[in-house]
Amino acid sequence: MRWPTYGEVLGPVQRAAALLLTIVCVLGPNWAAAADKPVKIVVLGDSLTAGYGLNVQDAFPTKLGVALKAKGHAIELINAGVSGDTATGGLDRFDWSVPADADALILELGANDALRGVSPDVTRAALDKILSKAAERKIPVLIAGMKSPPNMGADYVAKFDAIFPELARTHNALLYPFFLEGVAADEKLNQRDGMHPNSDGVDVIVKNILPKVEELIAKAKAS
Repeated sequence: MRWPTYGEVLGPVQRAAALLLTIVCVLGPNWAAAADKPVKIVVLGDSLTAGYGLNVQDAFPTKLGVALKAKGHAIELINAGVSGDTATGGLDRFDWSVPADADALILELGANDALRGVSPDVTRAALDKILSKAAERKIPVLIAGMKSPPNMGADYVAKFDAIFPELARTHNALLYPFFLEGVAADEKLNQRDGMHPNSDGVDVIVKNILPKVEELIAKAKAS
């Protein structure tokens, strides 16, 4: 009499399950830890992301983190926003603001450039270098675009507003066209200065940009 082999006893499903169990045992806890590792997202920006005039819990990165975790994402958000910063300022501090282990980048710069009338060529060059630096480190980027105030003149507005979609195409970056979409010029959603979102305004921004950030997370995991 011949006893059946292990493979003959198990059906196809059971054999697949046994194989998976063997793989897990061989790879050990390091494999499981890698699967659960939070995606580290850096928000490189200005006062709009730094949380100017707001409590820490009301700042954009904090509220974005809460929203993402509520949807089941394992993430770590770093607020690298500096009030008053320009695109050139963000480039100057990129290396120490974006740690070596960053998995993804949300780039929100340019508002102060427009308010100060900085040449769109200067803004474009700085943002282009930031995106190149991120590409060198294989960090996927979500560009949070900005729009020029209309009082800067039609020529300036056209050149400035074109920066963000054009750079997104050039660098294969994700694009959220206007960071303040649904919030700009709404008194109920801004602080007294009329430029910085209040807590309710941040809620609107987070809700609107959330699908794009989820795309960024998927892109970071894929890379």
